Amino acid sequence: MPSIFILYVKLIDKITDIIGRITMYTVFVMMGILVLSFVTRNIINFPLLWIIEMAQFIMTGYYLMGGAYSMKESQHVRMDLVYGNLSDKNKARMDLFTSVFLIFYLFVLLIGSYNSLVYTLETNKRLFTAWAPYVWPISSIMFLGILLMLLQTFSTVFKDYAKVKGIKI
Repeated sequence: MPSIFILYVKLIDKITDIIGRITMYTVFVMMGILVLSFVTRNIINFPLLWIIEMAQFIMTGYYLMGGAYSMKESQHVRMDLVYGNLSDKNKARMDLFTSVFLIFYLFVLLIGSYNSLVYTLETNKRLFTAWAPYVWPISSIMFLGILLMLLQTFSTVFKDYAKVKGIKI
């Protein structure tokens, strides 16, 4: 396997590790916001308009930015009916086959998220709620999360190809 592929795998896996580990802790931020929502709404009777939307934004960022990390760690959902009984080489072959569809899907999502990001930046779009936050931050996170997942998919393809060929990475 060419050294450029090995370097790519190591670089993308390192970036995915860093972003994935940072993203893991945003669940605590979301929990803090939801506790604040409970306190302001039920205890001091002063509901804040931005709390629920902020929790939704953080949750969206959580699963978008964490997708590549879950893929790297093989923690995503699989149909193990057939896959679980295969050898490691055959699992890698099946993963290579299904990666074609995943790459196509992520590429279409990336184009859509890019167009959405450009539109929100050009129009300075806001949500139609009482808080009316800008949409570009979550559109940016959506684009970056999908891009990272696409890059991680290529890293996984290279690792699966090496596994099929019996090469250690």
